Amino acid sequence: MTAAPESGPRPFTAPTARHRTRFFDHRIPSLYAGRYVINNRQVLKDVDGEDHEIEATPQPFDVIEPRFSIDPAGINARFPVPDAKGAYGLILPHINLDAPGLPWNRPLGAGHPEEVPWMALLLFREGELPEDPDACGQVVLGSVRELLSSDRPLGPGEPPALPEESLRDDENEERCATVLVPAALFDQVKPLPVEMGYLAHVREGGPPDATMAENEPAPDEGQLNAIVVTNRFPSAVGGRHVVHLVSLEGFDQYLNAPAPAAGVRLVSLTSWSFTSEPDSGIGFGDLAQYLATTDGKTPRDAEELRLRLPVSTPASPSDHQREALDRMAGGAVALPQRLETGERTVAFHRGPLTARPAHELPKPAATRLESSGEALIYLEKYGVFDTAYAAAFTAGRTLALADAEFRSALLEFRSTARSAVRRLASHPELAGRAVAARQLTAPLSFEAFDRLLLDGDGTRLARTVNQAGPQLRAGLRRTATARRPRTVSGVRALLSQPSVATLLTQAAGDEFRTVTDWLDRLRRLEMLGFEHLVPDSRMLPAESIRFAHVDPCWVRAAVDGALSIGVGHALDADLNQLATTGGPVPACAVLIRSDLVPNWPQTIITAYADTTVIEPLRSTVYGTDTRLLLYPQVIDRFELAEPPRGICFGIGEVGTLQLRRISGDRIGYPVEGAAGEFPPENSFDRFDRFRRFLRPNDRDNPTDPDVLNVYGPGDPLVPALSQAHGVQQLSSAQFALQMINAPQAQTFSYRP
Repeated sequence: MTAAPESGPRPFTAPTARHRTRFFDHRIPSLYAGRYVINNRQVLKDVDGEDHEIEATPQPFDVIEPRFSIDPAGINARFPVPDAKGAYGLILPHINLDAPGLPWNRPLGAGHPEEVPWMALLLFREGELPEDPDACGQVVLGSVRELLSSDRPLGPGEPPALPEESLRDDENEERCATVLVPAALFDQVKPLPVEMGYLAHVREGGPPDATMAENEPAPDEGQLNAIVVTNRFPSAVGGRHVVHLVSLEGFDQYLNAPAPAAGVRLVSLTSWSFTSEPDSGIGFGDLAQYLATTDGKTPRDAEELRLRLPVSTPASPSDHQREALDRMAGGAVALPQRLETGERTVAFHRGPLTARPAHELPKPAATRLESSGEALIYLEKYGVFDTAYAAAFTAGRTLALADAEFRSALLEFRSTARSAVRRLASHPELAGRAVAARQLTAPLSFEAFDRLLLDGDGTRLARTVNQAGPQLRAGLRRTATARRPRTVSGVRALLSQPSVATLLTQAAGDEFRTVTDWLDRLRRLEMLGFEHLVPDSRMLPAESIRFAHVDPCWVRAAVDGALSIGVGHALDADLNQLATTGGPVPACAVLIRSDLVPNWPQTIITAYADTTVIEPLRSTVYGTDTRLLLYPQVIDRFELAEPPRGICFGIGEVGTLQLRRISGDRIGYPVEGAAGEFPPENSFDRFDRFRRFLRPNDRDNPTDPDVLNVYGPGDPLVPALSQAHGVQQLSSAQFALQMINAPQAQTFSYRP
């Protein structure tokens, strides 16, 4: 199996469970929340033709919607989740509200388009809010009357300018949470009205169904939610952050103009905090891309991804050099060796993992190894040994000797099986019928007494007891039944019969299962030290992935070594054969040594043979940064995918967005190839591509992006994305689709 990267990191967009997710621009109510009056007027004509007007009593009514607080039960989700801790430096936090029309149920103010919501999501870092310096979500509580009072009982900061007639009497007594935002900070993070429509949308998540562009199904009302996204990134240097969903009603005059010097006191509808870990500048996509490529683009050579020692090949190698290079290309290393005679030499050594399929060994006269010496391969032409199988035998024997439970079970299994096979040799009729394990292992006198008890419901026992006295007084003796003589060849011949082998394993019972389970673990390489798998650390350097075959002969030699303990004679060795038909031996292995292992422990790892997903026989971690995966058959494709985190918004790890289709029958699918990468500049400086889309005062600090320039002065993001898609202007739903921060995936595929 040779593997090479198929391509660079790409968004992971192939979930195992299909579902529908659609985005809509907004939900404008037929009637905004507020206070209304119905006035009726009737006109009657007199007999002389004169009109008489009759004024009806005005009918006031209120459209009541949340204004100064929202029900916590109406919050469907928040990302990052409250009190979360992780690397969120590239994520734009968002909130998911159950009521799909909540952000648009009242106007922001006169003169603003109807798609502009009255609320916004603002992100603050530690030390920015004077009343919450630790960014833990501390707010000032009070009534709406206190908030709007000219005496400022809730503290400094300009309150919202709300017309008194717009408030109901009971609204004045409502409790609300407020937060003071200094003027400079508010001007830095506030969204412009033209941007607010792009930072809110409606999402539908429903069951699988057709999602063709033509004749799309109507939205499922029960699956609609409102999404509000912040325009600010968490700090790349890490720290505590707090997110406030605030009402901007009554502050629209400050959204396009400087805030008052005293700052603004905003109503916080809800808030939560999280901790962002320092951004090392290296994320999942960076690490996966490094495993697969040399410079972010050029795939690593397939030979480089084999588990073997990197060596320099001479221009014209000699026969001796060619032999050594060939063995090392297969995964062997040259190590010093001391012979039993005391001489020092060099030998080739390797573990069960090979860079190439191991050569099939010639069939030996015996079906098993009985000592490590038998497993030594002598290269007579060069006068050196290949110790791979001898080392396997020794490793298996050492592990068995170190495990008291296995030793005891193995010896007990052999003892029980010896008794059973000797009984069968003396009573061949037992092999042809169903018998209990006790009949093969219990003393013959016990067996005879059992028959007396069971035959004829005990009548045979009674008859025997009654006849015993007279027969003894008469001097009668029962003639013993002639038994079949037992010979070594006869006993060993029985073991070749499948029915006899089954009876023996049943007779051994729990001990046999203990032995076979232990050997199955050995076949899966569970008890072997890492030095057996990778004999030289240079074969698996830091931040590398290696593919290997598993040599079944090496595994069999280790099993023979484990079964070699306590063998007293040929029958014991033959009984070992019963324990060698266990579970499958892995066919191939993947080794990953990378920071991906400790930092992304939930990485989705998928292996394929053609189009079939192959489940691993074993997946384990050595130390802190090395993962081993063993598969029952050779795979031809291997994929590493970032753990799913639900839909979130932000930019990629190298400062790019993945463009998604906005028309046709594959809306939402990534645009393939280089055309799908935005911005298209060929630069790998972190955030260098994207910093042009930050607000002008944030562009000088590209390593710590701050506020996104959605549609403000300078170089805004929405027009650039619209141009990339060849449309006049993206809608808010289409913009949200482009801002999805999808998990990354890296694929390694078979190359002959």
